[in-house]
Amino acid sequence: MSNHWPTTTVGEIFDISAGKAMTPAARHGEKQHPFLRTANVFWGRVDLNEVDSMHLTDEELAAKSLLKGDLLVCEGGDIGRSAIWNGEISDCSFQNHIHRLRPKADDVLPRFFMYFLQAGFTQLGIYEGAGNKTTIPNLSRNRLAALDVPKPYKLDQEKIAAILWKVQRTIETEEKLIATVRELKQSAMRQLYTQGLRGEAQKETEGAVIPQSWSLERLDRCCNVVSSSVSYTDFAGILEATEGDKVLAMGIKVSDMNLPGNESQIVRANLQKSVSLSFAERKLVPPNTVVFPKRGAAIATNKKRMTTAWTVLDPNLIGVQAGEGVDSDFLFYWFQKFDLRTITEPGPTPQLNKKNLIPLLLPIPEDLNEQAEIASILKAVDAKLSVHQRMRKTLQELFDSFLNQLMTGEIRVADLDIDVTEIQS
Repeated sequence: MSNHWPTTTVGEIFDISAGKAMTPAARHGEKQHPFLRTANVFWGRVDLNEVDSMHLTDEELAAKSLLKGDLLVCEGGDIGRSAIWNGEISDCSFQNHIHRLRPKADDVLPRFFMYFLQAGFTQLGIYEGAGNKTTIPNLSRNRLAALDVPKPYKLDQEKIAAILWKVQRTIETEEKLIATVRELKQSAMRQLYTQGLRGEAQKETEGAVIPQSWSLERLDRCCNVVSSSVSYTDFAGILEATEGDKVLAMGIKVSDMNLPGNESQIVRANLQKSVSLSFAERKLVPPNTVVFPKRGAAIATNKKRMTTAWTVLDPNLIGVQAGEGVDSDFLFYWFQKFDLRTITEPGPTPQLNKKNLIPLLLPIPEDLNEQAEIASILKAVDAKLSVHQRMRKTLQELFDSFLNQLMTGEIRVADLDIDVTEIQS
């Protein structure tokens, strides 16, 4: 922390209270009230998508209710994780694995200390080992109270918190835009693959409603479904062929399927080798093959990629090549619309096999231009999504940098003219 600030401890400037434990009596009692769990508290924000409830007496509610501006600090899990309660729900309490902090004096701004705890736990390393030494780390009340924290002038606290809050709010705006564009994409795919672009009348077919001129084709009759026929180890050991044309092959692993960013982002090569064309035709998949996981929880991620070169697949991947009369981008986006979990073989480790894919019925416009136009529309949506994802990444990097520099005093705010009214309310 900055050495130009006086220091104190959390316990000296905050009253620290514990919430109520969830018991069978609390679970089924008649006076149910919403309460926050550690699962609701993230760094800098409270997630209210799923809020549980428990029985509290009038006396308990008075003692355990949250007030706008309370600082919440997690005792377990990602210890120290902190957020400000903004009063979105009335008569809301908190469970015993959360500490509620209220300032003892007016010169303490909870939002500043929320950010300092985030810096201390995630960047500066000053709270390393702060949790109790148990099987499951936890931050007890006494250990929390003993944490050293700086105490700048109140106006400096407000300026620092305002800078970080403005960036954080912009990040949240980008996250909402990303969610909106994703919803738009899903809606567009549903409409485009059932109504097309030509304003045609629709017809009922086996399991789908499609435009009159479209057809439903089994996947194995219009595409080629391929599983890996060579392992990474085998591929790495292949000697460069001495005869025939050469192609550059690249490898894709399951971990590559979860790259952050645009769902249609091209996977970068992580293993490249020049092999003979004859070998590639027998062992590798060609460019524009749609690739996705075939085992375990990865199936549910709905991450799919298209290859850009002759490619060796990890044994946990499966690919589909567009056949004659099928636009590869049109096929790619149809698979993004399709939920692979509906055809996955159940079991301890869900698995998707070639036999599960080949009976699928692919709706196909007879006009290749219409297929390309549909793919083009969805590419434009993906491009918009990519812009917001890049912006969100840039803003997060900016926030992390500001958090570090502001809390170490590398950036000083005393002489900066910053509007602090938003974080004063």
